Amino acid sequence: MKLDKITRSYDDACGTAHALELIGDRWALLIARELMFGPRRFGELRVGLPGISANVLTQRLAELERSGILMRRKLPPPASVQVYELTPWGYEAEEVIKIAGRWAARSPAHDPTRPLSAASLMMSFRTMFDAERATDLASTLNFVIGADRFVVTVADGRLAVERGEGEAEVTLTGSTSAFVAAVYGDVSLRVLEAEGALAIAGERSVVEQFTTLFALPSKAAPV
Repeated sequence: MKLDKITRSYDDACGTAHALELIGDRWALLIARELMFGPRRFGELRVGLPGISANVLTQRLAELERSGILMRRKLPPPASVQVYELTPWGYEAEEVIKIAGRWAARSPAHDPTRPLSAASLMMSFRTMFDAERATDLASTLNFVIGADRFVVTVADGRLAVERGEGEAEVTLTGSTSAFVAAVYGDVSLRVLEAEGALAIAGERSVVEQFTTLFALPSKAAPV
């Protein structure tokens, strides 16, 4: 595929400079994050990125498509709708997202109480997963977050996340804020259930162990 010449250039041969030319514009990397778990329709992207306008999203999608990071295709009947999905090279940006997320989580100014999309929560699981804590766990969990569905599998010290639903020991239904509180905020599952923020169907012990598998990096020392 022939790529269009990038109009915004740092005139710098450094790979980092070119990366910023590709995904450095506001919202570009977050659009890639939302697509990391499979194709999304335009409206679904706007739900995951509530702060973006339709015009800006249209512009960023076009730029990412011209750069070869994502592509458009039409789903077969009965859906017959247009979706956006990452190219194989586009999916490689996951490592950029994970490294940037882990680095920025060390910022004393990082506010974990801000809104979080379902895809962002799942990406945080991939980023903060501690394999050493999961050596004796082999389980599958379904996550239901509004209209989003994810299957999370932990086995052999690895974590995998996919969109959809499947056979699982437990199904969890709740908001992203509830899951953040349970996994990163050390809030009791029973407290969240009592508040109606979280519902657990299945093996409770699996959930209790799952919430211990993630470690946030320590904060950087303030200057």
